[in-house]
Amino acid sequence: MTIIDALILGTVEGLTEFLPISSTGHLILVSDLLGLKQTDAHKAFEVSIQLGSILAVLFLFAHKLLADKLLWIKIALAFIPTAIFGFLFYKSIKALFGIETVAIMLVVGGIAFLILEYYRRDVDESDCKGVEHLSYKDALMIGVFQSISMVPGTSRSGMTMIGGIFAGLSRKSAAEFSFLLAIPTMIVATAYDLYKNRMTMVVDDYTLLAVGFITAFVVALVTVKVVMKFLTTHTFVLFGIYRIVVGLIFWIFIIK
Repeated sequence: MTIIDALILGTVEGLTEFLPISSTGHLILVSDLLGLKQTDAHKAFEVSIQLGSILAVLFLFAHKLLADKLLWIKIALAFIPTAIFGFLFYKSIKALFGIETVAIMLVVGGIAFLILEYYRRDVDESDCKGVEHLSYKDALMIGVFQSISMVPGTSRSGMTMIGGIFAGLSRKSAAEFSFLLAIPTMIVATAYDLYKNRMTMVVDDYTLLAVGFITAFVVALVTVKVVMKFLTTHTFVLFGIYRIVVGLIFWIFIIK
């Protein structure tokens, strides 16, 4: 991997982490296009630069987290299912990291978004709940949705947003809780992955990691603001169509 590769992957991470299109899936797809193999060290790099995006969320939502202490309890409850499944099935999940799985799950997730928007087409967003009205039970349910996203290509943000909508949140509020839930999820995932791959990470990797990390942080700052504004007046239909198109393109032209 070169510095340019790290810059590209950092940009892809910052752009896709908070879009319901699967950041992990896009990192795998772009890595394949760059000729970078999914070694243990590379997988650790992909997970680690996601922490840069998460720090962007901390920066942007620090005031909300400090003002609402109960919100931390809801985030912790939502994190529990992923923590349990991630610990129990870590090796099985890592074995799924490949472009075939990503392509399939992109299409499946895209169809799910289109179906979701079809059935809620008459829902008035002003009648939906905000994050402050989310119950502990709802938070746990969203956590179950997030645990499904451990399959590459599914999208952590996508599944948590769907879970949030099922819990009665507006699209914007579902996105906001998804972003906040990413904080413990990605911090723990990064720490665990770095620990598991500590013997395969060499000194040079950390220079590239820093480049990808900083790039992801800067790009994510802009992306989060844009996504929040977009979902105020738009649906998930565009994301659903994008997922299906990208998944089919890779399945038809890239996968051999």
